[in-house]
Amino acid sequence: MANTKSAIKRIRRISTQTMVNKARKSRYRNALKKMNSLIEEKKKNEALKFLPKLNSELMKIAKTGVIKKQNASRNVSRITRKIATL
Repeated sequence: MANTKSAIKRIRRISTQTMVNKARKSRYRNALKKMNSLIEEKKKNEALKFLPKLNSELMKIAKTGVIKKQNASRNVSRITRKIATL
């Protein structure tokens, strides 16, 4: 257990930040799942409409450091290619 005042404060801060990061990661995963389901159902128009929202969501998550920027870019690239093949 932490035994300095600053270490105790850091533990509090880390626990709140962990909850925030989990919420962000869950939003990111849900957005990817929604897009993948649209692609599987071959709903190209809806997928194209959702693509900017997904891109925005991924870049926000990458900016905050929950995932890396290259990871977000790779996901957007792969999804864009899947939509183009529909």
